[in-house]
Amino acid sequence: MDFAFSPEEQEFRRSVRDFCESRIAPLSEEIDERGEIPRSLLSDMGAFGLLGMTVSKDYGGAGAGFTKAAIAAEEIARADMSMAVAVYYLVGAGWGFLLERYGTEKARKDILPKVTRGESFLGIASTEARGGSDIASTSTSMIRRNGRLIVSGTKTYISGVREAAEYGGGYVTVVKTEPELGHKGLSLCYLPVRDKAGVEVIASRQMGREGISNGFIKINEAEIPDHYLMGEWNRGFYYAMEGFNCARTLVAAACIGAAVKAIETGIGHVKRRRVFGVPIGKFEGIQFQLAEDYARLESAKMLVYKAAWMLDRFYQEDMFSHEEMNMAVAAAKLTAPQTAFEIIKDVMVWHGAYGYTREAGLERGLRGVASYIVGAEGTMNVMKIIIGKGLLGKGYSAQ
Repeated sequence: MDFAFSPEEQEFRRSVRDFCESRIAPLSEEIDERGEIPRSLLSDMGAFGLLGMTVSKDYGGAGAGFTKAAIAAEEIARADMSMAVAVYYLVGAGWGFLLERYGTEKARKDILPKVTRGESFLGIASTEARGGSDIASTSTSMIRRNGRLIVSGTKTYISGVREAAEYGGGYVTVVKTEPELGHKGLSLCYLPVRDKAGVEVIASRQMGREGISNGFIKINEAEIPDHYLMGEWNRGFYYAMEGFNCARTLVAAACIGAAVKAIETGIGHVKRRRVFGVPIGKFEGIQFQLAEDYARLESAKMLVYKAAWMLDRFYQEDMFSHEEMNMAVAAAKLTAPQTAFEIIKDVMVWHGAYGYTREAGLERGLRGVASYIVGAEGTMNVMKIIIGKGLLGKGYSAQ
């Protein structure tokens, strides 16, 4: 077994960290306060090769595997603990990979080069009010009519609605094509948003990740070309599960990045802050908590990079089954957000009253990673269901 990153991966991390520290970190507070990622930063990220980096070079991506993509997610979130830039990055990397894998050649050429250049947004539209993580209950429908695809329904709590409407772009969208077949009657399509007849976006406010919008997409008989169907009709559930594994791994990596930054900030603070004439880092109450947080972070990190490594083996060598991938990714997604939240909270407490201020910057991280505890890219309980079903067998699935 080898627990070391390769020399190439180490150099990649150094280069990404340098970029993130020079271009992203100085803007982190402004991004959260203004509620917007500057277009110039997105263009720079595209030029650097960070946007849609899992997409092949044929469409402007870096052709990176998921280990490198996870490294990038970690470093981006370390630079912007609010998770806004990380969210923009990871949805494009995770779902861009899926669109290339299952999209038509015309759709790839239409969509992906603009995503990798930072000119348009690509996200996932699966959540609905009645279902949440239960995509089998999707009610948004799609039919074929006169050689076109007709989509109707509503998607809720979708990241990037303003960006997609203003910059251009759209969503890998889960739709019901054969209602009587349950989860076997789902398909995937690409739904463009900007200036699209029958598509309306409504922004909503979140408690965190302010730099990237969130909201609802109302779809009323929106016509899209047939080549925007992804893969085979009625195979969408299985494609979506692949996409979630990709995106959830990058989500977990981003949470690790926020936790790493919190611990770095905490160590610096407890060395400087003096109480009763000594640095507070000399008190066992701080040292023991720091040691526990470090151990928990390292454990979560191992789960995340194991999942990323397995994804690379899954796609490059067909080494693992879908069930093995599901469990590995669910374990990472279950662990990393909660670990990051607890670590950031601990570091805020070490800072005392200052930790509760916006100037400290820690609350941005707490609000950001909380979204992945509440449910973005799958709730904690859904992760437990996936793991439980994997351990006990399909006969113990509630579905």
